[in-house]
Amino acid sequence: MNGALAGRVAVIGSGIAGLVTALELAPRPVVLITQAGLGEASSTALAQGGIAAALAEGDSVESHIADTLAAGDGLCDAPVVERILRGTPDAIAMLVRHGVRFDRGASGFSFGLEAAHAHHRILHAAGDGTGAEISRALVAAVLTCPSITVLAGAQVRRLLTRDGQISGVLLARDGRAEVLLTSQVVMATGGIGGLYDTTTSPVSNFGQGVAMAARAGAALADMEFVQFHPTALALGQGRVTLISEAVRGEGAILLNDRGERFMADQPGAELAPRDVVARAIHQQIADGRRVFLDARQALGDRFAVRFPGIARLCAAAALDPARDAIPVRPAVHYHMGGIWTDTKGRTTLPGLWAVGECASTGLHGANRLASNSLLEGAVVGMRAAESIAATRTRPLAPAPKGIELPEAAHTQAVRGIVSRHLGIVRDGASLRQAMSELLPMGDDAAIVALSIATFAALRDESRGAHSRLDFPAQVARPSRRRMVLDDILRSARLLTQTRLVRSA
Repeated sequence: MNGALAGRVAVIGSGIAGLVTALELAPRPVVLITQAGLGEASSTALAQGGIAAALAEGDSVESHIADTLAAGDGLCDAPVVERILRGTPDAIAMLVRHGVRFDRGASGFSFGLEAAHAHHRILHAAGDGTGAEISRALVAAVLTCPSITVLAGAQVRRLLTRDGQISGVLLARDGRAEVLLTSQVVMATGGIGGLYDTTTSPVSNFGQGVAMAARAGAALADMEFVQFHPTALALGQGRVTLISEAVRGEGAILLNDRGERFMADQPGAELAPRDVVARAIHQQIADGRRVFLDARQALGDRFAVRFPGIARLCAAAALDPARDAIPVRPAVHYHMGGIWTDTKGRTTLPGLWAVGECASTGLHGANRLASNSLLEGAVVGMRAAESIAATRTRPLAPAPKGIELPEAAHTQAVRGIVSRHLGIVRDGASLRQAMSELLPMGDDAAIVALSIATFAALRDESRGAHSRLDFPAQVARPSRRRMVLDDILRSARLLTQTRLVRSA
């Protein structure tokens, strides 16, 4: 047991949400736990796009709210959207205070355009290096903050509870079990990309925070909504190179191998919501076509100046975006579902907060608006810190005896099931097959995948990032869904039994 750190707030994860929460808690003692180096296994550092901020002249938070609600396709929690987006000025000021160097012009911040935004409102840093710059600045701030102790190379395996409340975390360090006693835990473990064959996020992130929270009794929400970024570099598997939406914002167009601009007649064309563009590209590929992002006319030799990071990644694949069309395909990018929270990061489990991609606040609805995720991580991270500071700590529970490390997750076995059955388009038979294969497995990766499949099977409609071939229409009155693990398992068993009865 780590007695020296007992009683501190435990922040698990070192992306933007976890780093901001830890910093905003100062001078409250915090232990920040990360399985890799600070910021190294987070989606934040990989973010090429920027952070949405309605701060430009002629823009407004009301316009940003409207765009967010439209992209969310009827499932955003409108009061949540307003509360989070109105926190934009404070969040940007906080990031600047911690040393984030956003791109600026002669009159102040430079704002870019991304899909489904009505205005140029995307703040970038180093062109397409926004995430890396945010991570750099916040990591540097954490390393100089005396109230934060960093445990790098430590993996949290379980949340510990007593009397229905958080009592500690079970760590794996150097292959040994270690218990950290605490009554306040912040989950900031990122997304679920590692459950899929192809993702733009770190493959080590498979939703482990979601699984741990569910095992401990916290409710999950909106698990069926998995966003596929339309334009990942169509080379290889595992973590693939993202071609930022900002490239389309600068005028790049989508063509198939016949030279057809297949998005031309869609509202918004290449800047339609991500789910629309991703499904269109998926259909082209399903029809035997190849798809390319063509920036030659829109940017030409300016590409490497505007998007230096993407240009380097393309060069590594022997591509020159100034002269070559870039082969692209959809890849898993962001999870709108996760641990249910309010706008202060509070979950349904006392003592547990969740921030960032592992949480589901209701901001994103059925389809996240581009560049709202970094903003949400910053705003909710700040508010979670305020909530924790205002919450009375409880006496530490006795240390559990004889506790052992649980078996590690079998992500490889789950990955094939998820990639076959929980992709861009789904149907009931395939979802039930996924549930029947996942139910006997029971490890953390399987629990997350089973939750996605079960929520998807229960939503008999197509909405946002959730597309059902057998239910192509939308219901008149959609609603979000929230379930605890026992209910998820019960529903999955019932749904698969129903399939077996009907096929008998």
